[in-house]
Amino acid sequence: MPQHIGIVACSAEGAALCYRTLCAEGAALLGQHAHPEITLHGLSLADYVACLERGDWAGVGALMLTSARKLAATGADFLICPDNTIHQALPLIRAGSPLPWLHIAEVVAEEATARGFKRLGITGTRWLVESEVYPTALSARGIEYLRPSERDRAETNRVIMDELVSGDFRPSGVAAFQRVIAGMKDQGCDAVVLGCTEIPLIIGDHNSALPTLDSTRLLARAALRRALAA
Repeated sequence: MPQHIGIVACSAEGAALCYRTLCAEGAALLGQHAHPEITLHGLSLADYVACLERGDWAGVGALMLTSARKLAATGADFLICPDNTIHQALPLIRAGSPLPWLHIAEVVAEEATARGFKRLGITGTRWLVESEVYPTALSARGIEYLRPSERDRAETNRVIMDELVSGDFRPSGVAAFQRVIAGMKDQGCDAVVLGCTEIPLIIGDHNSALPTLDSTRLLARAALRRALAA
């Protein structure tokens, strides 16, 4: 039997996309309507944002552990979190977690290596792009990276937090990300990390100046591989 996947949710849109991907692509691997057992637990996004705004990463980690313990109690075998930003707290709690985690940035870095990318642009919330979540994972594989400018960080963070996490998808938000990605191409990037799990809802290879690394779907696919390898 496939392993039981536990989803530590943060924002609704990113968690929903991850769940839908697990179900849809699980069926392609296991047969019509089939997918591994999945349990999702999410605390209020407001609780996470309150911690983020005061830089309380221990508090973020405590929220993640609350979900982890509840998911362990349901019988989950391992955990994924379809939220790039809060992975900054994962090193603080990994040793004390009741279950192992897949790390979203490590999954993306593995895909970038497989596809031969050498220099990645990083997009996401301001907390994510200012963190070492992706630089650590990419540098370990010899991949260069580029962070957005301060102006671009502010604009894309606004689109994510004021629009995307609430399911508000506007042409202006698409245009903002397209402009940032085009600028990264001009600065020598050969692909872009969609490092917020809502970004793939508005940006993909069809409307990006660079090939995209969709962190949400890549994490879901990695979880399926792990579940089916049991």
